[in-house]
Amino acid sequence: MAASGGTKAILAALFANAGIATAKFVGFLITGSSSMLAESVHSVADTSNQGLLLLGQKTSKRKATKEHPFGFGRDRYFYSFIVALMLFTLGAAFALYEGIHKLQHPEDLKSPIVAVVILVVAIALESYSFYTAIVESKKIKGDATWWGFIRQSRTPELPVVLLEDAGALFGLVLALLGVGLATITGDPVFDALGTICIGLLLGVIAIILIIEMKSLLIGEGATDKELRTIEDELAAGKVERVIHIRTQYIGPDELLVAAKLALRPGLETAEVAQAIDDAEHRVRAKVPAARLIYLEPDLDRNLAERVERH
Repeated sequence: MAASGGTKAILAALFANAGIATAKFVGFLITGSSSMLAESVHSVADTSNQGLLLLGQKTSKRKATKEHPFGFGRDRYFYSFIVALMLFTLGAAFALYEGIHKLQHPEDLKSPIVAVVILVVAIALESYSFYTAIVESKKIKGDATWWGFIRQSRTPELPVVLLEDAGALFGLVLALLGVGLATITGDPVFDALGTICIGLLLGVIAIILIIEMKSLLIGEGATDKELRTIEDELAAGKVERVIHIRTQYIGPDELLVAAKLALRPGLETAEVAQAIDDAEHRVRAKVPAARLIYLEPDLDRNLAERVERH
């Protein structure tokens, strides 16, 4: 569900941004507004970003090889990280450069009403994309806050699209304010200030995404809730307790679990094998993402020592 929901949100953002980018460029050519130019480049970057996210989803489905025995699930993290870098360079850096340039060399706007109309239409299209991302994210967000979802989600596409769309909406509002104030006051400096604000906004969003995607790319373990569930399911049946456990997401939908389990003393070899199999089945039933499970049976030496002392 996470993968299909992410694809739907990406496609909605892709089509919306492609149309918005075209309209904004036309608006910039007519008005000469730096805010419109910054928003145009931002939309082009966003459109390219959606393409990269789709590419990551496709390449991550490649079959495992001898060189990559755990598959290519992290491709989705890699391309999401590239998206964050592009948002910073093509979006934030360009907007700041253009805003500072227009602040130093102000130019009067031409046909500002055209820019206003285009920005209003763009807000409507971007709102549709943002709404789609929210609806798809709610399916997997659970009880977490939106900030918690962005920080804790192991599926990169939805947080990326959510933040991109939120940044795009706020950016459009800033561009509308810049163009509007420049038109009302006759001072093009407001347009330049709007552009700089857009650059700062995109920079903050890009830095958040870079930090989060880097963490996923390096490797994050199961969430606290998932870890508690896994430990509870492992420590059942003929398993006395979990001695230690390590987890890591090697892809958004694939969790690696490695644990050493203390089994009841006196079990036969067949019983040990059955106990391990049962533990794996219990974990997979409650945490479907736990596809790779490696369990090492052992004796509870602390329990054995207590028994000997008595």
